[in-house]
Amino acid sequence: MSDVAERDKSVQAARANLDPLYHEVGRVIIGQRDMVDRLLLGLLTGGHVLIEGVPGLAKTLAVRTVARALHLAFRRIQFTPDLLPADVIGTQIYNPRSGEFTIKKGPIFANFVLADEINRAPAKVQSALLEAMQEKQVTIGETSYPLEQPFLVLATQNPIEQEGTYPLPEAQVDRFMLKVKLTYPTKEEELAILERMASIDPDLTIAPVMSAAGIFELRKVIDGIYIDPKIKRYIVEIVHATRHPADYGLDIGPYIQYGASPRATIFLTRGARAQAFLEGRSYVTPQDIKTIGLDVLRHRLSVTYEAEAEDITSENLLGRIFDALKVP
Repeated sequence: MSDVAERDKSVQAARANLDPLYHEVGRVIIGQRDMVDRLLLGLLTGGHVLIEGVPGLAKTLAVRTVARALHLAFRRIQFTPDLLPADVIGTQIYNPRSGEFTIKKGPIFANFVLADEINRAPAKVQSALLEAMQEKQVTIGETSYPLEQPFLVLATQNPIEQEGTYPLPEAQVDRFMLKVKLTYPTKEEELAILERMASIDPDLTIAPVMSAAGIFELRKVIDGIYIDPKIKRYIVEIVHATRHPADYGLDIGPYIQYGASPRATIFLTRGARAQAFLEGRSYVTPQDIKTIGLDVLRHRLSVTYEAEAEDITSENLLGRIFDALKVP
């Protein structure tokens, strides 16, 4: 047996540990396989996920279900215009008897934090998440507190209603590894949803099938997945093409305000490794990069007013970039 076949066999054995997890999640969530894949991909790579979709597509239910199946602490924060940073990270409480301050930790101290409708809270609250997402710690008063690992922020936003919302600043958006856009289920999936969820009290019990230690073991396996130097160069060229499209014969420069940051290169590499792992391979292929490329890059490519006027989205521009670049 060749070395590649042996490595593939080892990766497939590790990948099999996720099968019970998919089974448990599938008992509650019908369809939305891409969303579940992306949630797990974010968890396995330590990357935060922004989920965009209309109400009723099981965004919150999916996140809660995955957290329960992983036996991890889960907290949901409903973002509203009157929310304060202290409501997210916690605060100091003065005890008049002892004359000392005690710390009351906020809901950010969990493994899975669901920031529901994140764009409904003002910038001051959104920025309270920045340190937690990037540094894996929060500061209350003069003391910094590390967050328990694994730590993952999963944020949702509604693309329809814009009144009373606060668009996420670029620095905040860039900290999300993936931006996943959800679509409506098929007719067959919706019929299955009707059969399962139409009762007044549907059975949503989930059995924990994996611990935090199991996740850390899978992360080690993913770090060992091989990326050929040609694939690495392909990743760099994709990101570079978002900044200097003319270098690749693309005339889309007037539509791009800002290209992707170096963080995109890192997340594209991590995501490609994790995608190869989910497919049971010990090496990354160009198709892995194309599979996760849109979710990694769509929120990092800022389009100009000219593009908006012509109804050209970042997805349109990324599609042209992927089509133009030579695949190794």
